[in-house]
Amino acid sequence: MKKRVGILTSGGDCPGLNATIRGVAKALYQRFGEDVEIIGIINGYSGLINGDWRVMQPYEFSGILTVGGTILGTKRTPFKLMRVMGDDNVDKVDAMKKNYKDMKLDCLLCLGGNGTHKTANLLAEEGLNVIGLPKTIDNDIYGTDVTFGFHTAVDIATEVIDRIHTTAGSHSRCMVVEIMGNKAGWLTLYSGIAGGADIILIPELPYTIDNVCAAIEARAAQGKNFSIVAVAEGVYDAEEARMKKKERAAKRAEQGYTTATNRIAKQIEKMTGFETRVCVPGHMQRGGSPSAYDRVLATQFGSYAAKMVEDENYGITVAMKNNHVGENKLKDIAGKSRLVPESHGMLEVARRMGISMG
Repeated sequence: MKKRVGILTSGGDCPGLNATIRGVAKALYQRFGEDVEIIGIINGYSGLINGDWRVMQPYEFSGILTVGGTILGTKRTPFKLMRVMGDDNVDKVDAMKKNYKDMKLDCLLCLGGNGTHKTANLLAEEGLNVIGLPKTIDNDIYGTDVTFGFHTAVDIATEVIDRIHTTAGSHSRCMVVEIMGNKAGWLTLYSGIAGGADIILIPELPYTIDNVCAAIEARAAQGKNFSIVAVAEGVYDAEEARMKKKERAAKRAEQGYTTATNRIAKQIEKMTGFETRVCVPGHMQRGGSPSAYDRVLATQFGSYAAKMVEDENYGITVAMKNNHVGENKLKDIAGKSRLVPESHGMLEVARRMGISMG
């Protein structure tokens, strides 16, 4: 009897999803040959809920190592809604379990971030054979040193900051660059250091605008005619850090700013007199071909997941720990995030280089 392996990609897209799908598929075909069928589930958990899937052919996994996005499509299906009955009166958990059985799956591979892993753990607790693979440009999945997609996003964000330097210097401006990262500052921290940002603001370290402006004015006093501020999209100032989410939103609405980045730019301009502009690379940070690092990492993760299928080791997610690929139990990592700790060495590197953290 053929082994039937389902694969889905859920949540935001990122470079390396296709490389990971390819890694899984090639390793499975290498081990099982014609005794394995790979079932592609379309648009993540939405496809699993609605029964949108197809049997994939080996040729479909060729030529996708360098391709960005995901050949399976993806949608955001929030974990908090998984047990909430919608207008369609569909019990999502029951529907996923039914379609898993209808597809005659031996196991299901779920490629995604924190929300994806919470749903993967839910399905594992419901008795399904599940393996997770950690994807996110935010690098914030608990229990793994790195996620595929992160290094490529760092490269892209770094190039943005690189290119901002010349226009900032030419116009004697302060440039505020918004980097993705709602709760975790890894992407902003690494790209900020790599791109030579003068100020780096991340969600884990609430800033004060006085400190930000003081750093800009100190550079001006040294004869520097521009400054680059790398801002994670989810940053808070010290006052907001003490507020609840709704209170923060109300405060920003009252002030007329939808994002922290725009507010920071206006405050800098008002307090320092420096002409200030905002740059938002946005979803470009998710797009395009994965870097060589992420292609290798995706292949490592994919091949390891295939080994777990062979060993029938389920209820786990693949992880990189101290430069070795291994796994964590889904129940141990679901619902947890890996944030930048105050003692992290890269923060010390930034400060020794004279970078202000706000």
